[in-house]
Amino acid sequence: MTKNNKKAIIEAILFSLGEAVQVSRLAEEIGEDVKSTRKLMAEMIEDMKSAGRGVTIVELDDAFQMCSKPEMYEYLIDITKTSHKNTLSDSALEALSIIAYKQPVTRLDVEKIRGVNSDYAINRLLEFELIKELGRLDAPGKPILFGTTEQFLRSFGVKSLDELPEISASLVEEFKEQAEAEVQIKLDI
Repeated sequence: MTKNNKKAIIEAILFSLGEAVQVSRLAEEIGEDVKSTRKLMAEMIEDMKSAGRGVTIVELDDAFQMCSKPEMYEYLIDITKTSHKNTLSDSALEALSIIAYKQPVTRLDVEKIRGVNSDYAINRLLEFELIKELGRLDAPGKPILFGTTEQFLRSFGVKSLDELPEISASLVEEFKEQAEAEVQIKLDI
């Protein structure tokens, strides 16, 4: 099988499935090892980039997916007659940040950190498929554990959770001081 045949097979798989496919599975289909398949994927990504195509291949947590280039979004909106992009509220973004950095985490853990009920925010994140249920905590009531999804990685343009920005200790300390000051202000009223 030629290199072009292998690329064509991978392209057909990624296009047809429309979702991320593990690199090991792609390697198996073309009869290559994972390292060679990764090299082939890098070539395909570069080929698409240099050809000025409207699609690209992205890597998501040891898997690859074919998708439209971000700069094509406005044309996709025009053709589908969708007038707006779904956005997340500040409360949903707060909850998502907590889940991304602390996962697996329960709804109660998110609420403790945020200081308010997070039912709506978590339900919206589930609806947008940015988070998913990972199982249940072995504790009274068996609360659900939440974690992020491949859709989260896609939406935020990261390959894995390791690429999320680090939170500096000084920033955490500053946030703690602000929260304590806010609590003190409320108590003084």
